[in-house]
Amino acid sequence: MEAQHSLFFRYIYYKKAMQSGLWLVWFCGFFLICVSLYATQMLLPSSFKNQIKKPSLFRSDSSSPTITIFTAPRPFDGLAEEKQVLAIRSWLGLSENVKVIFFGQDPSVISFAEDFGSRVSVEPNIDFTFLDFISTIGYAYKLDQDWLLVASSQIISRFPFHLDSNGKHWIADDGKHIGIHKLQEFLAKKCHLKPCGDRILMAWNNGDLPLHYGVLPPFLYGKGLHNHWIVTEALSSDFRLVLDASWTISNFYLNDLDQENYQLFEGFNLSDCHKRSWEIMGNSHLGRLYGSISLREANYSNIFRFLKCGGNYLIVNIMKNIIYPLEYKRSLSLRKKGISLSSTEEEILDCVNVVKSLDGINGCSVKDQLKLLTSISLPLSLESLLSMRANQNKTIVLAVAGNSYKDMLMSWVCRLRHLQLENFLVCALDHEVYGFAVLQGLPVFKYANHTTNISFDNCHFGTECFQKVTKVKSRVVLQILKLGYNVLLSDVDVYWFKNPLPFLSSFGPAVLVAQSDEYNITGPINLPRRLNSGFYYAHSDGITIAALEKVVKHAANSNLSEQPSFYDTLCGESGSHRLGDDRCLEPETNLTVYFLNRDLFPNGAYQGLWEEINVKEACTNKGCYILHNNWISGRKKKLERQVLSGLWEYDISTRMCLQSWPRTKFTSYF
Repeated sequence: MEAQHSLFFRYIYYKKAMQSGLWLVWFCGFFLICVSLYATQMLLPSSFKNQIKKPSLFRSDSSSPTITIFTAPRPFDGLAEEKQVLAIRSWLGLSENVKVIFFGQDPSVISFAEDFGSRVSVEPNIDFTFLDFISTIGYAYKLDQDWLLVASSQIISRFPFHLDSNGKHWIADDGKHIGIHKLQEFLAKKCHLKPCGDRILMAWNNGDLPLHYGVLPPFLYGKGLHNHWIVTEALSSDFRLVLDASWTISNFYLNDLDQENYQLFEGFNLSDCHKRSWEIMGNSHLGRLYGSISLREANYSNIFRFLKCGGNYLIVNIMKNIIYPLEYKRSLSLRKKGISLSSTEEEILDCVNVVKSLDGINGCSVKDQLKLLTSISLPLSLESLLSMRANQNKTIVLAVAGNSYKDMLMSWVCRLRHLQLENFLVCALDHEVYGFAVLQGLPVFKYANHTTNISFDNCHFGTECFQKVTKVKSRVVLQILKLGYNVLLSDVDVYWFKNPLPFLSSFGPAVLVAQSDEYNITGPINLPRRLNSGFYYAHSDGITIAALEKVVKHAANSNLSEQPSFYDTLCGESGSHRLGDDRCLEPETNLTVYFLNRDLFPNGAYQGLWEEINVKEACTNKGCYILHNNWISGRKKKLERQVLSGLWEYDISTRMCLQSWPRTKFTSYF
């Protein structure tokens, strides 16, 4: 009996031990699963967490957004001044949380900004009126997703109102105060919405997700296509919620300013290309080559209309027939009208059905139009470009470049743009750099007889390639002089610290002003073969043209580059025509050659400036206008020296000019 009891208790003990073991194994397994899930959440990047955890469409906090409006105004003078002042004051009157940043360097822009204190500032490194704007942005700010908000601008021919001295109330021409509702009624009657026009208001939150895949093309601002390209790529990428608020935000512009720049999508015809600027053509080519805009239509099922119906803000997806009222917790279907809906919901559906029939940005397409641009070229002659680009003194800054120097060309262009010099032209030596320049929005023309066999890395001083290329420069300069334009020829390896044109043009006609290539610190600077033909100013007059014809003829019969031909022709072999230490006089044409002061126009060997720790500071202290990156052999060494010295203005990866404005967060939204 005792043996039986013993066996029984052993059995009970064994069973309990087995159960406890199983429970322990189960508990350990559950614990490990929890640890694994926690570790996985911790290891995920924050951007992925946000995409996974999307419990609702709207944010729970009630804070107000800080809004910064970026704009590139014209100079505050003439017809544009009154209209720009009115628009900017209306922006500032919307809310104390609104700040405005101007892109520009014009003194009138800087002066205007100073009158508004900290609320208006100027960003000098880059060269509409809103009703319901603040409330619309406020509602968009509540969304628990990254978003892009767009609103097509309305056009109006006359706006007979202005703001009072406080910038808070609108006043009519007769002095009476005009309420917002009266103003909106006026706009509703007089304005015409242009959903496919290129003037689009765009706003986005400072979130984690970019606006679209890939990189932003180097579009020129205000020259067409840029805004539509952004919207199309944002829809295709589907990173952000895209909201069309064209019926909520009343923004408009007067149609008498710069109409020709905003007609890319209306009445587009290739036969009209010659009437439009090369910048618009360049943007068109960029739009075709970058992104998906020319390959497929935008995914308009991803666009939502931001509406206000009966005092209620709504987000509506027309394609999917869904309404998201911001005041309700549930969505509405456009297909369920009359089925257990409240009177408010019935009113919302009636309003939405009316707006649904209106044209929106989803009806715009440029795909077929861009297909017409089959070749990368500009339908503009040299004569046309000269007439458009020359300044008031009929002066052109000329650069001649081949594909091997395209990046240095762009750094040179970016520097000139920073100095607000737009009267430059580029002569392309080959098809590659011509296409590149067109896509960068440069005023470029092809040299009539393209030089062949231009080496990419072996076209520096002394090579046969260099001799061929340099002879092109004097021929092109002569051609432009004969067309009646003064020319400042500048190699693309010349860095500009300030605008030299006022100084150079002061020498007047019958004087060729050129850089000296003399490297000795003391002594004459007009010694034999010391005239640098990579930087000189030539006036369009009979004497200068006759002298340049002699130079071109001499170079054509020489086995050397054009540089010796300049000196031997104008200053005489061995310097027989020298006058003093800094001039020459060509006896047959009576042309004077003036060699520039090297403290102001130093060459690459003068005083070891390129070896200074801070090259820019050293040159600025001397008062330099330019610094030539010559007296160094090889394209790679030249490029390396200029980049490392900090005298470089171009981002090769983005194909855009470098900017130096301060940033608090290094985020790319494009």
